[in-house]
Amino acid sequence: MATFEIANLYIYRLRYVIGYGLVGLLLVGLLVFAGLFLPGGLSQEEMDAVIKSDSITLTNFSSFAIQNLPFHLLQSVSIDLFGVSNFSIKLPSLILGLFSALGIIFLMGRWFKRNIAVLGSLIAISSSQFVFVAQSGTPGILYIFWPVMLLLLGTLITRGKKLRFLWKILFFAAAALSLYTPLSVYPLIAILLAVIFHPHLRNIVRNLSKPHLIMAITFSVIVLSPLAWGVIRDPSLGLALLGIPPDLPNIIANIVTLGKQYVGFWKPSTTTLMTPVFGLGSVLLILYGLYHLIKTREATQSYLVIAWLLCLIPVLIINPSFTSVMFIPLVLLLTAGLHRLVSYWYRLFPLNPYARFAGLVPLVILVLALISSGVERYAYGYYYSPQTAQNFSRDLTLLPKDTTRLLVTGTEKPFYDVVAHHRDNIQVIETPSGDSFTATRTAKQSSFEGYSVDRIVTSYSASDGDRFYIYKKTSE
Repeated sequence: MATFEIANLYIYRLRYVIGYGLVGLLLVGLLVFAGLFLPGGLSQEEMDAVIKSDSITLTNFSSFAIQNLPFHLLQSVSIDLFGVSNFSIKLPSLILGLFSALGIIFLMGRWFKRNIAVLGSLIAISSSQFVFVAQSGTPGILYIFWPVMLLLLGTLITRGKKLRFLWKILFFAAAALSLYTPLSVYPLIAILLAVIFHPHLRNIVRNLSKPHLIMAITFSVIVLSPLAWGVIRDPSLGLALLGIPPDLPNIIANIVTLGKQYVGFWKPSTTTLMTPVFGLGSVLLILYGLYHLIKTREATQSYLVIAWLLCLIPVLIINPSFTSVMFIPLVLLLTAGLHRLVSYWYRLFPLNPYARFAGLVPLVILVLALISSGVERYAYGYYYSPQTAQNFSRDLTLLPKDTTRLLVTGTEKPFYDVVAHHRDNIQVIETPSGDSFTATRTAKQSSFEGYSVDRIVTSYSASDGDRFYIYKKTSE
């Protein structure tokens, strides 16, 4: 009787095509779902980002000397093209999230075996933290985008045979642009330390074309000129980019905060970003991956990740608000743990195909559980959790289209000034005027002299559901 071999199955030969196809479908589905439906509103951080994006002007060089300049430029272009809406505000993050996810997939394929790369990519892009920052109209996605691009481009330079000059130009361009984002200097420091102290990387860099490096560095200096000008004018900008808080931090309180962010499974947070950022199963895999990383610290990848973690941990202790900067190193640790788990099972049964195949069943169950828990936690947490959902305002979509005068408070005025700037028919006011006007919930009063409430615009929220009041002048 012929021996059955799973490798002879047609579907087995297409396993990577099917796997990456599933990753692509999951990615597109999550981004569309998150971008258009959940959480369905804007946080105060997103409104602040819109105000900063609208302040950039081509005629004012100093307006470019801001944190997260690449994101704000993209958001400014998006708002100019599509007006101020939830979609235009979130579009830059969705685009950067798509490229980040593709970068994660290619990076995993370069660092791990393809079967592990598929599983690690599925877990990474379905995590609640990635989906959240990929739909948020804030620069948070850059904390994932830049490390992925730097690691991927660096890998292509050291391992690739073709287009090395292009990869070097893109790497230095990404490195320069990343420095506009707080804490992005630390992945670069980790890469530099790895190049200096690891003999393999040191030898590769030594053999790179010097004229090409000079051209790439010159291009980076030009890109960094607005930032350098801004730091010279305002040194506090440099401290902010390094992640150094203006006031003396409470180290003990910060350590407790970090513990809640990463291992506080018994008490999830109710802030804008739900924590802990990873589930219990993912954290166990991360710890297993960290153990393996320490055992194989001589390897290039282990050396780089260890240096990266050593740079980030002290900064997070003094400023724990930068939760997303740990996403990529933790995803790499998680994938490394998954890789060791699969490799250990295969070593137990090196020649028994049935046992090797049977070992895939609990592994598939584990991965499916991690994926489903990440998606479910995001969907239910940001839509149904009262403490979390109330942090997102749907007022921009509820604002009546026929509004010509909008009465706002002083704190609301900067954001609605941007809205009015891109909607010719709206005038933002702070005192009643005209035959009719619309007042926000915080600007409305029990009565305005000479006006009465004609209509109330409400949302489906259980509390604070009255969002806009339409007043009309009373007849004398």
